[in-house]
Amino acid sequence: MFPEIEPYAHGMLDVGDGNLVYWEESGNPDGKPVVGLHGGPGTGCSPGMRRQFDPGAYRIVLFDQRGSGRSVPHAAEFSTDLSVNTTAHLVADIELLREHRGVERWMVFGGSWGSTLGLHYAELFPHRVSEVVLVAVTTGRYAELDWLYHGLGMFFPEEHARFRAGAPEGAVDLVAAYHALFADPDPAVRAKAVVDWTDWESSIVSLDPDWRPGPRYADPAWLTAFARITAHYFAHRCWLEDGRVLREVGRLRGIPAVLVHGRLDMQGPLWTAWELARAWPDAELVVVRGAAHAASDPGMAEAVVAATNRFARRW
Repeated sequence: MFPEIEPYAHGMLDVGDGNLVYWEESGNPDGKPVVGLHGGPGTGCSPGMRRQFDPGAYRIVLFDQRGSGRSVPHAAEFSTDLSVNTTAHLVADIELLREHRGVERWMVFGGSWGSTLGLHYAELFPHRVSEVVLVAVTTGRYAELDWLYHGLGMFFPEEHARFRAGAPEGAVDLVAAYHALFADPDPAVRAKAVVDWTDWESSIVSLDPDWRPGPRYADPAWLTAFARITAHYFAHRCWLEDGRVLREVGRLRGIPAVLVHGRLDMQGPLWTAWELARAWPDAELVVVRGAAHAASDPGMAEAVVAATNRFARRW
């Protein structure tokens, strides 16, 4: 990836509902605008996201989605109201940020959950999107969510047994069960549920036996916000009608895209990216052999940078 850089501008954007969203810009102030959408939901943007773009070519706009990262109120606080943290709210925040930063059209970049959010945003505002780059592609279909927290257990039986044991006995829908645990008035119950949830999440990111969670996994506040927001979104099926994102891809006709996906991605199997590419003639699917879901897996960074470099030349 490109060398580490620091933002030349940052701030807090009032998006309403008592929420202030952290944003930052780095790279070239006169470069090609790109908005980066982080995964999770609830992980917040990281300095590494800046390194996926040529800083001489791109005006890199990143932000922490509601409740995560440096945005406030933070979802780690039990009192933070998540009813005003939905997919529709995030889409409105992206548009508000675009207007706030004076951008006419920008490239949309999203990874994992960020790819679902980016696709939905682009389908609603195609006239504001110049290109799309998606990594570890997801679309929010119910089957994808069910696979992530139930079906995937067949490949990680020991880890999934621990995850299931953390839910109330007899729970059928584990996401709904954990969502309820995160709302329990007992902080000890909530704290244990956070550990059980994030242990499962970290166990399925990579197939590399030497892979270790990043330093954010040592931060209780980050873990709590990540677990709470993720369960909140997925318990509500992302507030998207099943299959909507894939069905409405025709709205993106004429917008070039690159979809980068690891062949061994267990969190989001390749079939989703493959189906999206089939439905979107302007999208090229790049399959990285030997890579799973983690951005650090072999070949992923090279494929992502190749995609962003390609579109930098269109500026």
